[in-house]
Amino acid sequence: MQQIINFVIRNKTALLFLLLFGISLALTIQSHSFHRSKFINSANFLTGGVYETANGVTSYFNLKDENLILQKENERLKSLLYNTEKYEKDSIALDSNIINKQYRFISAHVYKNSYSTSNNYITINKGKNDGIEQDFAVITSHGIVGIIENVSSNYASVISILNSKSRVNAQLTKTDHIGSLVWNGDSPYIVQLIDISKFAELSKGDSITTGGQSTIFPKGVPIGVIEDFKLDVGGDTYTINVKLFNDMTNLGHIYVIENLDSEEIKSLQIPVNE
Repeated sequence: MQQIINFVIRNKTALLFLLLFGISLALTIQSHSFHRSKFINSANFLTGGVYETANGVTSYFNLKDENLILQKENERLKSLLYNTEKYEKDSIALDSNIINKQYRFISAHVYKNSYSTSNNYITINKGKNDGIEQDFAVITSHGIVGIIENVSSNYASVISILNSKSRVNAQLTKTDHIGSLVWNGDSPYIVQLIDISKFAELSKGDSITTGGQSTIFPKGVPIGVIEDFKLDVGGDTYTINVKLFNDMTNLGHIYVIENLDSEEIKSLQIPVNE
């Protein structure tokens, strides 16, 4: 306490000046509207800058939580998008909480990605503990990625569409002609659509999507666009080079899709012994 008193005594002139200056400044601001408005604008500018900086810092540390919220919302929206396609649209709005859903979406992240060999695989950070099993589809918000091949408790390996063993049912969006999506191992940006009838009308830039004639991918998942095409040696089918929507060399966030009706569909495809 004595130190405070000594400080006041030593600096009494300066402190008295600051007190009188503050009082005169307050009286000036209070009695003149021009000065008062300038003061308020300056105060708002300063406090606004402080709040903006503080909000930016807070937002940065909240990014992880915000990303999780966005991922869950994307799961819900994608589930609604692909599940409502199996129902006829009428005047009654579909409620995403009560319709009998066929597909379940699980968000995940890519742990490891290869794209420079002839048989490429991807590792993701979700596994059996998250409900993931073999033959589940894998996509991003841009298009298809691959199919789950092996699963451990917390991780899963994905056979990439950039794999010589990959074969995905696909179709021409414009004509609904069905073929198989394969990869010749040349470019990570281009895959091939084969077994397309010679009677199909093709144009560069036409879109390609999943055909929906398997129990893995829903119908209509984006794949890419026609880059070029040629008739095969036999002259009955086309081989089409498809430029992928996905950049398979730069994968981060992905979605795993479970077809909840797959076992029922497969049971109908088993030949019955008469």
